[in-house]
Amino acid sequence: MNLIIDIGNTAVKLAVFKESKLLFSVRDTVVNLEKKIHEIFLEYPKIKNSIIASVGNLPPNIVNWLKDKVNIIILNNETKLPFKNQYKTPKTLGVDRIGLISAAVEKYPNKNVLIIDAGSCITYDFVTDKAEYLGGAISPGLRMRYKALNTFTAGLPLLETKIPQYFVGNSTESSMHSGVVCGILNEIDGFVKEYQNKYSDLTVILTGGDANFLSKQLKSSIFANSNFLLQGLNYILRFNLIE
Repeated sequence: MNLIIDIGNTAVKLAVFKESKLLFSVRDTVVNLEKKIHEIFLEYPKIKNSIIASVGNLPPNIVNWLKDKVNIIILNNETKLPFKNQYKTPKTLGVDRIGLISAAVEKYPNKNVLIIDAGSCITYDFVTDKAEYLGGAISPGLRMRYKALNTFTAGLPLLETKIPQYFVGNSTESSMHSGVVCGILNEIDGFVKEYQNKYSDLTVILTGGDANFLSKQLKSSIFANSNFLLQGLNYILRFNLIE
């Protein structure tokens, strides 16, 4: 069994896989990470391998504890990957994006895939049908846009995320909702169309914390998968164990 640990900017995700089958997953905070890991090992004592992908702070005590119990991989730019990385600055490619690209290679072999991760930032990553990663784009996520409007202006409030009733806002708040949400929806649809113009057989995956919120409103044909990153990290772990 494999333990997958994804430490993001705002939350932690943990999962247990038996080969490629997801047995368990949970979302929590970094503060509760150590407690959750101990609980998982009590529930799944046959865990033998683990991978950690961290874009935040990686608690050294947890790493040391895991090293005494299992085979562990801390994902970085030197880890063996199941795709060819054509990024011009490979050392700056985030581990979260690496995991998503790996999931695309495993789940959609011999296909052109655009992975859209709607989290703190919105990332766009493109991998070809020959398992070559070409790059993508990064833009501000939903909450980041709301916070930016509040932080960098004198009079705009900090709003909770809300689906606008109409794209023409008739008040300051409804205009903000329209600007943020409709702006992101049009951005995503625009990116998808640009890729489809060049790759007619494109498969599009939407994942991340805001995937469910956005997927119901998008015009483009996409597959929403909230566990895509966890699946990709598990694939990297299995790929390195086989190698």
